[in-house]
Amino acid sequence: MEKVTTESVEKAYRRYARYYDFVFGAVFHPGRRTAIEHLHCRPGQRILEVGVGTGLSLSMYPPSVRVVGIDLSAPMLEQARERAASLPQVEALLEMDAQKMTFEDNSFDKVVAMYVASVVPDVGELYKEIKRVCKPGGEIIFLNHFQNQNHVIRRAEHLIQPLARYLGFHPDFPLEEFVARTGFEVTTAVPVNMLDYWTVLVGINDK
Repeated sequence: MEKVTTESVEKAYRRYARYYDFVFGAVFHPGRRTAIEHLHCRPGQRILEVGVGTGLSLSMYPPSVRVVGIDLSAPMLEQARERAASLPQVEALLEMDAQKMTFEDNSFDKVVAMYVASVVPDVGELYKEIKRVCKPGGEIIFLNHFQNQNHVIRRAEHLIQPLARYLGFHPDFPLEEFVARTGFEVTTAVPVNMLDYWTVLVGINDK
């Protein structure tokens, strides 16, 4: 089975960059909106968005917060910077590996990772870094596709799993595996997007 690596993810999203908004913009919009609503943003808070991509979610944050976005893909970040040019809430958009962040401990009040958990090679390292940079008691939110419970869809996901390296994500990533590998304690789970195929997971940083 082909494994997803940092290099394969970067290559995949370099290919996606030109048409990402067209393919994944509107269809993923409800999930982005729901994830940000569950952050319960308050004025002055500093928020990290992991996997900011082309910046489709940036305008959804209130102008009273400061948003830092990171992504592995330089071409996607170029589009995000163009989109953020007139948004006062955007503090910075940085090219960075989410598994090896360069931020100081406790740098952010809240962290959200949208469509990232099944993309990174090591979700355990991702969550460890998110916990480290998030202040104690801050909300941590994941928005992701997890393996579907419908047996027909699950079979299809299993069949395309060998293409994971080229797709840039794991199509048959079980929620149970995510929880086991991260230790993330889910307080709220909200199905979103078309056919409720994706889920917003809400938790609190308990470090």
